[in-house]
Amino acid sequence: MPSSDPSSIAAAALSRDGGPRGPKLSEILFSIANDTSRDRISVADLLAVMQDRAVGALMFVFALPNVLPTPPGTSTVLGAPLIFLTAQLALGMKPWLPRLIAERSMARSDFAAVVNKAAPWLAKAESLLRPRLGRLVEPPAEYAIGLICFLLAVILFLPIPLGNMLPALAICLFSLGVVERDGVWIAAGLATAAASLVVIWGVLYAIITAALYFIANVFN
Repeated sequence: MPSSDPSSIAAAALSRDGGPRGPKLSEILFSIANDTSRDRISVADLLAVMQDRAVGALMFVFALPNVLPTPPGTSTVLGAPLIFLTAQLALGMKPWLPRLIAERSMARSDFAAVVNKAAPWLAKAESLLRPRLGRLVEPPAEYAIGLICFLLAVILFLPIPLGNMLPALAICLFSLGVVERDGVWIAAGLATAAASLVVIWGVLYAIITAALYFIANVFN
């Protein structure tokens, strides 16, 4: 049975991988998702497991559930950390979360369901990722990526219809690009971010237009 200590989980993944770059992100996620010694997984647990990795890895972990169909309340638990993490990427800071957010948790079975749904996509992504177009993932470009992701995280956090999936997907692409220093994935993230802004603006325009039409008819 795996240990419930987050540092032990990361160490176990490292021993299986054995490579100089350390365990793959998918291996760490599977390790904590399959840790049957715990009933719930807190944000602090994820932070502890990922502490030796880039902010990008944590961004991916917290953005991914918003791309997939997940149990109610998941976005509330994992959405707020994205705002802090993306701001820290923009400022070049190490990952840190306030206690109020770090103590939030979700059922391990729900987390495992998210990881299992994402496994094929993540495995494919990891096989395609490699360092290239380095200027797109080095400061000051990295700080600009953080700023864009921060804006996307704020949009994701707001209760906007259809405002979750595309911004979260863009953050996932950005985060994987940052983790593996792959500028191609950064470019894909930029394209997805632009598409998400177009879709969200269309949704907001439709809502505002409908609201004004309703108000005009009520008062007339």
